[in-house]
Amino acid sequence: MENDKKIKIVGDIYEKVHHANNEYLDYWIENTFLHWDFWLSLALTLLPWILFIQFRKKESTNRLLFVGLFVIIFASWLDFLGVVCGLWYYTGKVVPTIPSYMPWDFCILPVFVMFLIQYKPDMKAYWKGLFFASVGSFIGEPLFKWLGFYVAIHWNKFYSFPIYFLLFMVCHRLSKVKHFEPIK
Repeated sequence: MENDKKIKIVGDIYEKVHHANNEYLDYWIENTFLHWDFWLSLALTLLPWILFIQFRKKESTNRLLFVGLFVIIFASWLDFLGVVCGLWYYTGKVVPTIPSYMPWDFCILPVFVMFLIQYKPDMKAYWKGLFFASVGSFIGEPLFKWLGFYVAIHWNKFYSFPIYFLLFMVCHRLSKVKHFEPIK
């Protein structure tokens, strides 16, 4: 059932992607690795988790990490789609092989959500969601754009607002899960 023509075409496309990745790796080693943008991105990768370890509510660690993992999966998947679709791209990356910006998707966003969930837990979730969406869309994205880490091509920060709001609301709901059924 193998289609030789299809295998050849997909193989040719893969070779182009592989070549582009190697070209970017060479560029990254020369122009990013151990430069100021690399060090700042590395700090933005480590600092949120250091703060989380220091200031989390220890009795809620598992619940918070469950929510944080959801943020990482959701944000990195959407970020990957945005990069692949040509909506934006990143410079100054810590790791050149991941198409998304690791400090934002794997560190800043999940830790920010986890801190908001643990801070004033009785506060209305939509207020926190509006705050999260506002900071992410109107402070975070423009700041990273100003730093030169984020280049929006076909994207506007106003598009991000409802996505960040929805992300927080889903995370808030996940944080309220009482228990999981045992595996039988």
